[in-house]
Amino acid sequence: MAEPVLVRRLTDQEGQKLQQIVRRGSTSSVRYRRVMMLLASAGGNRVPVIAQLVQADGDTVRDVSTGSFRSAWPAWTLSS
Repeated sequence: MAEPVLVRRLTDQEGQKLQQIVRRGSTSSVRYRRVMMLLASAGGNRVPVIAQLVQADGDTVRDVSTGSFRSAWPAWTLSS
């Protein structure tokens, strides 16, 4: 069984930006799904739960969760 994958704790500014993206809903579906995965992971949800939430494969959730915080913060949310 794979280890749980969790993103680092979000700063208040990061959390607000992510929630703004989700609420606005006027972004690409890829960006929206990435943001949903990150928010769910930061909230403590495990990969199978997140995968079901966004209707994605567990490997996709792991890739987004582990790769998204390695670079500068805005990069993963602004690109599609």
